[in-house]
Amino acid sequence: MGYAEKRGGYWRGRYKIDRGKYGTVSDDNGETIRFRTKREAERAANEEETKVRNGRRRNPTESRITFGQYVGRWYAAQDLAASTLQNYKRHIEEHLLPAFEHAAIADITASDVAAWEKEERALGYAESSIKTWRATLHLILADAVEEGLRDSNPATRRRGRGKRAGRSRNRGPEKAVTNPLGILLLAERAALLSGRDDEFVAVVLKGYTGMRWGELVGLETQYVRPTGLRVEWQLYELDSGELHRCPPKDDSHRTVDLPEWLFGLVSDHIARTKPKPCTCHGRKYVFGGYRAANGAAQRPGPKLADVARRAGVSVGTASAVLNHPEMVRETTRAKVQRAVGDLGYVRGNGVSGELAAHWRRNSFATWLFHPAATGWYPKKAPQEPRPVPVLADPWPGVPVRGRNATGRAESCWLPIAPGLTPHGLRHTHKTLMVELGTPPKLMDERMGHEDGSVQARYSHVTPDMRQRLVTGLTGVWEAALTARREMAPGSPVAVLDRLLRGGA
Repeated sequence: MGYAEKRGGYWRGRYKIDRGKYGTVSDDNGETIRFRTKREAERAANEEETKVRNGRRRNPTESRITFGQYVGRWYAAQDLAASTLQNYKRHIEEHLLPAFEHAAIADITASDVAAWEKEERALGYAESSIKTWRATLHLILADAVEEGLRDSNPATRRRGRGKRAGRSRNRGPEKAVTNPLGILLLAERAALLSGRDDEFVAVVLKGYTGMRWGELVGLETQYVRPTGLRVEWQLYELDSGELHRCPPKDDSHRTVDLPEWLFGLVSDHIARTKPKPCTCHGRKYVFGGYRAANGAAQRPGPKLADVARRAGVSVGTASAVLNHPEMVRETTRAKVQRAVGDLGYVRGNGVSGELAAHWRRNSFATWLFHPAATGWYPKKAPQEPRPVPVLADPWPGVPVRGRNATGRAESCWLPIAPGLTPHGLRHTHKTLMVELGTPPKLMDERMGHEDGSVQARYSHVTPDMRQRLVTGLTGVWEAALTARREMAPGSPVAVLDRLLRGGA
C-alpha cells in the first residue's frame, strides 16, 4: 500500500515500484505534487501503486512527447498490410495531425477530441468518415495508454450524454441497387463507352457474383473454371499507383458457383482476348485496362512517390500539395515543395501507346460506370457535368466523341440507376440472392463474409442449395435478356448482339 510522508509544510505520496524501490507521486513534468492533507497523499499514492501493479504507470518524461512525434514511431511499430497502413497514414496526415500534431500526448482531452470532431463535421465531411478517423485516433491513443504515456483514452466514446443510445441520428443515404435488367443495360452502356466487349463481361460478372472491385481486377485466368470461379487474390491500388497483389479482404478465399451461361461468357472472353502476362506481376489476368497506359513509369527522373518518400508524407498528400495546395497545412506544403526542389521532380503528361495492364478504380467509376448509370459525364474542370451525346441508331445509342460531339449527337441517355456505384453491384447481388430465397449461409460464403453466430455454425451449405441458386440466377438472366430483346432485337455491342440473336 502507498503511504503519506510529512515534508515540512506539505505531504507527499510514496508508493512501491519494486522490492526496495519507491517512487513519489509527481505531475506530468516530473515535479513532486505537494498535498495539503495526509489522506490526499495516501489516496494518490495508492492509485499510483495500483497502476504499477497493472503495468499502467505513466512515465512523466515520455508523456511529454507530442502526438506528431509519437505517430512517427507508431508507424514503424506497425506490422500491417500495405493497404491498411496507407489508409491509416492518410487519416492521420489529412485529419489528425492538423489538430493534434503539436499537442503533448498526455494533454489531449476528451473535450479536445469532441472539438476536433465538431470541426470536421462543420467542414462537411460524412459522418461515416469522421467515425473512421476517430477510430484511428482511438487506436493510436490506446497504444499510448499501453505504453504508460496516458492513464486513459480520451477518444473512447461515452454513452448516455443526453442522446438516446441505439439508432443513429446521422444515417447515410441508402445504398443504390439495381435489378437484373439494370445490370444488363449498364453492362451494354459501359461497353459502348469503352469501345470494346470487355466491360460488358466484367459488369455482368460483378453483378452476378458480388465480387469486390479488387477481386475482379485481380482475377487470374487460371482461376476461372467450369465448377466455379476461385477468389484467391486481389489487386489493391495504393496511393503510389502500384497495384499490390494480396489475399482477398479478411482472407476470404472462396469458390463462387457460376451458372453455365456465365462461365461461357467469361471463358469466351478469355479465348477472344488471349491475355498476356502483365509486366507488373507476370500473371495473366482476365481483364485489362481500357485506356493508354500512363508513361510515368517509363520516364526517367524522380516520381511523385519519390517526392512523398522524401517529404515523409503519403503520395495522396503530395498530390494534394501540387493540385490543391490550399487544402494542405503550410508546414506540409513546405516539406513537399522542398522535396520537389531537392529531387528536381517535373510533372509530366506523356502517355504510351499501349493499353494499361489493369483498370484504375477512379477512372473506371468516373468515365465508364457513372455515365452508364446516370447518362451524364461528371464534372471535370474546366467542363461542367454534361449528358452523354449519342447517335440514336442503333439503339440504345452509340456515344459520339471528338470535336463538336454535342452538335453531331442526335440524343442522350436517360438514367438507369442514379447513385449506383461499382460497389453497389455487390449490394445488388446480395439483394438478388435474398429475392431468390438463398440461405444466409450460402450468401455469406458467396460474398466472402463470415458469420460467427451459433446459428451459422450449425448450418451448412449443400449441393442442392448451390444448384437452386445457380438455377435462379439463370432464370433472372434469361428474363433480362428477353426484356432487353423487346426493346431492340440487336445491340452495337458484339457479345450482347450474339446473345440477343441466340448465337453462341
